[in-house]
Amino acid sequence: MTPAPGRAAAAPSLPRVLAFDVFGTVVDWRSSVIAESADFLRRIGRDDLDAAAFTDVWRFAYIAVMARYSASGRAFTILDTLHREMLDDTLRAYAVDPAGLDAALLQDWTFAWRRLAPWPDAVEGLTRLKRRMPLVTLSNGNIALMLALARHGGLPWDALLGAEVTGVYKPDPRAYTGTAEVLGLAPADICLVAAHHSDLAAARACGLKTAYIDRPHEYGGRRAPDADAAQDWDWSADSLVALADLLDR
Repeated sequence: MTPAPGRAAAAPSLPRVLAFDVFGTVVDWRSSVIAESADFLRRIGRDDLDAAAFTDVWRFAYIAVMARYSASGRAFTILDTLHREMLDDTLRAYAVDPAGLDAALLQDWTFAWRRLAPWPDAVEGLTRLKRRMPLVTLSNGNIALMLALARHGGLPWDALLGAEVTGVYKPDPRAYTGTAEVLGLAPADICLVAAHHSDLAAARACGLKTAYIDRPHEYGGRRAPDADAAQDWDWSADSLVALADLLDR
């Protein structure tokens, strides 16, 4: 059950840094990748395919890979590379051989994840929050990807942190504790802001504060895959602007 937007009872003291999940929390990956995939599918002569369904297969491959990455034994590989591998796998799932497609087209298609639109409240909310405390990314996206997203959407980060800095992917505990170490802070000095209950649960288990942002349209209005992991988070809001209101009280 998703907590109702609002401040939880007996909220802790304010954090010193806000660390943000990005995909789904700050940017609308699904609408953006659907629009780009529709164009790319047309360019390869497969506009008969459902771009929304294609995008969902691509994204759920990412969720599956992240869930098992730490146990896979694979050396750290940046998300841009993994996104390309998942794109190839998704094309094969639709009986399209990526080996027969132009390499530059496939690279550009992969970089659709660098051109995601922010949610309508994101820039205003981040700008207000930044007046109060530093904002950093705590994302599985690599630095080049995060930089491109920031430039594309006008996202005012103070620092780009996350998987490429810590060398591990969320929900590995080292992703959260390593970010605290990089910042020279205790985990309790940091608040993870995320739209995903599983991410917040992993952060809380490492001692971070937690702020939930409700994004009911992230999966096209469908129930989020981690909805059963909902808890009473330290703060809960339906937008980043609303979170700024809460932290200003």
